[in-house]
Amino acid sequence: MRYLTVRLVPTESGGFHPLGQQLSAESAVRREAIHHVELLDDGTVLTLAEGSGDRERYETIMAASPSVHRYMLSGEERWMAVSQFEPTEPVRRILAWQRRADVVVETPIRFGDGGSQTVTFLGDDSAFRAIFDAAETAAFDLEVVQTGEYDPDARWFTRSLTNRQADVLAAAVDVGYYRAPREATQEDVAEAVGLAPSTVGTHLRKIEAKVFEALAR
Repeated sequence: MRYLTVRLVPTESGGFHPLGQQLSAESAVRREAIHHVELLDDGTVLTLAEGSGDRERYETIMAASPSVHRYMLSGEERWMAVSQFEPTEPVRRILAWQRRADVVVETPIRFGDGGSQTVTFLGDDSAFRAIFDAAETAAFDLEVVQTGEYDPDARWFTRSLTNRQADVLAAAVDVGYYRAPREATQEDVAEAVGLAPSTVGTHLRKIEAKVFEALAR
């Protein structure tokens, strides 16, 4: 089995849905991730989503939205929200396609700037080709982030590393760069992988940024 991580960017700024646009534009609310999304038989969508910030403002937006049938929250400054709402037609088509396609979506789905979403699909190359075909008629742009063989024991940030970054990380661990106290320098890591120290430094900063971003979430 393979994985394909993509970034879905709405063609209309803010989100895939008017509710998403409103939430993305609200500075007091941060949309963190979607932990479950499902197209129900009645055509509505059920989601389990994570958010943070001003819970009261979030509830005000949800209560005022004509597309929301019902919602329920748990938590305060960081919360989980179960909601059922009417999707737009593009969203409904995407979820209907996903339900019948030979592909699995790995959760959580992470939110990014401008309402973008980073999604990892599990399947084979034929299923991934179908994803690109579906994207051609959808209301979003699709950007490939990473692809490769799927390891269910790997954390998402290790799968997001390039092959070169993975080599640098492995070398840094082997030579003791991350031991306490530190037993190696960037020059030692560079010698182990055959790269310039400045290049290794750049790789290590990018790796560390991904790791700390994952831990902060």
